[in-house]
Amino acid sequence: MSIPVVDLSDFLGVEPLEKDAFVQKLGKAYEEVGFVAVKNHGIPQTLIDDLYKYVQAFFSLPTQIKRSYEKPELAGQRGYTSFGKEHAKGFDAPDLKEFFQYGQTLEPNSPSNENYPPNVAVAEVPELEPTLFETYRHFEKSGKALLSAIALYLGLKEDYFDEFVLNGNSIIRCIHYPPITQEPKSAIRAEQHEDINLITLLVGASADGLEVMTKDGQWVPATAAPDEIVVNVGDMLQRLTNNKLKSTTHRVVNPPREKWNTSRYSIPFFLHPVSDMSLDCLEGCVDQAHPRAYASITAGGYLDERLREIGLKK
Repeated sequence: MSIPVVDLSDFLGVEPLEKDAFVQKLGKAYEEVGFVAVKNHGIPQTLIDDLYKYVQAFFSLPTQIKRSYEKPELAGQRGYTSFGKEHAKGFDAPDLKEFFQYGQTLEPNSPSNENYPPNVAVAEVPELEPTLFETYRHFEKSGKALLSAIALYLGLKEDYFDEFVLNGNSIIRCIHYPPITQEPKSAIRAEQHEDINLITLLVGASADGLEVMTKDGQWVPATAAPDEIVVNVGDMLQRLTNNKLKSTTHRVVNPPREKWNTSRYSIPFFLHPVSDMSLDCLEGCVDQAHPRAYASITAGGYLDERLREIGLKK
C-alpha cells in the first residue's frame, strides 16, 4: 500500500498556497486512509538512531533486571511492561511484545505535576532517560504542527488544539517483539487494534510487519521511507470529529520464517491531550446526515476505560 506522503515543511513555510495544499492533502488522507507518511518532520535522525540504540540495550538486559522497572500500579503508563501483559480490545490472547513507556515531564513547580507520575530511570542504561526526554520534546513539536493543520481542515482556528496538548498526557512507547523460538499459535505479533489517542507518530521500525486494513477489509503492508515517520489518527480524534477522520485498524504480523530469529523494535509516540479535554463531537462535524455518534466523555475518562479493556488496568 502506498501511504500518502506529506511534507511538513510545506505547512511550516511562508508560502500560503503550499500551506493550504498541505492542509487539504493531510485532511483528505485522514478521511480516506487514516495514515500518512511525513517527511521533513523535524526529528533528527541522529537522535532517532541514539534512541533505538539505548532501547535495544535496555531490552537486552536480563529479565529479572527489566522486571525491577515494572510498576503495575501505574497500569503500564511508566516504566517496563513485561511480555504478554497487554492484549488488543476484544481479544483475550496477549500480544507478543514487551515495552517501556515514558511520559510527560514538567518543571518541578508546575501545578500539573500532580497529574503525572514520575518517569522511571534505568540505572543500567543511563543514556536512555535523557534521550527519551529530548525525543519527546521533538515529537510534541511535530505533533502540535500536525494538529494545527488538522484544525484548519476542520474549519477551526489553527491554534484550537494548543491549549489541550500543552503539558498533555502523551506517551513514548518503546516496543520489543522478541525472536520467535517455536511454531507460533498465531501469525500476529500485535492483534488488530486502533490507537486510543489523538494522533500517533511512529518513528522508524527495525523490521517490516505493520499492516493496515483498507476500506474494503483487506490487510496491506504499510511502509514509509527511512527519512519519513508514519502518523495515524487515533480514536480520540475520531470521536471528536464524529467519524469524519478515520482511526485506522492496524496490526503487526510475524516475519517470514527465515527471520524468526530476529527481534523487531518500534517506537510510537501517542499524542494525548490533557485529561480534562472534552471529546464531545465538534459541532461542525454533526448534521442531519451525520448525527452525533458518541456519548460525552473526557480524554482522561476515555483513556481509563480503554486501559481496562486492553488489560493494563484492573
